[in-house]
This record gives sequence, C-alpha cells and structure tokens, in this order.
Amino acid sequence: MSVNRTELVAAVAERSSLTKTQADAALSALQEVLVDSLSKGEAVKVTGLLGVERVERAARTGRNPRTGEEIQIPAGYGVKISAGSALKKAVAK
Repeated sequence: MSVNRTELVAAVAERSSLTKTQADAALSALQEVLVDSLSKGEAVKVTGLLGVERVERAARTGRNPRTGEEIQIPAGYGVKISAGSALKKAVAK
C-alpha cells in the first residue's frame, strides 16, 4: 500500500491544522527546495527524518536487453536518499 500526493496533502492538513490548499502549497515548496538544492549539488538533511543528496555516477558499459549488444552509458548523476534515526526507529517497530 502507498500514499499518493492527494492523501499526503490531506494527512498533513489534518495533522497541522492547515487547509488542504495550504498543505499542498507547503508540499510544493518542499519539492521546489529539494529540486533546486539537488540541482546545485547541495544535500538536504531533515534531522531525524531523511537525507537527500546528489551522487555522481561514473561512465560504464551496459548491455542492450533486446539485442545483447554492449553500449556505453555516459557519466551522470543520481539521487541518494538515506533514512534518519526517527524514521529507522519507526520502521523497526
């Protein structure tokens, strides 16, 4: 089971005494901060909850699954998300 954006907005609104519109705006602002920071190479850490950082991936050789042909995959960036202590404790229960 997963929570979609609408359900997340409703839950945040309920727990924070915000309207759904305000909660949606806050979630959108969080998304913008994450995207802006990561695109600049800056890590975002919410103590106890999670850490998000951009990581560099080296160029590598891959294989086309249809033909089996080797292909060169260029270097690029990925995103690494790590759970904070409060999140780890909640999941361990």
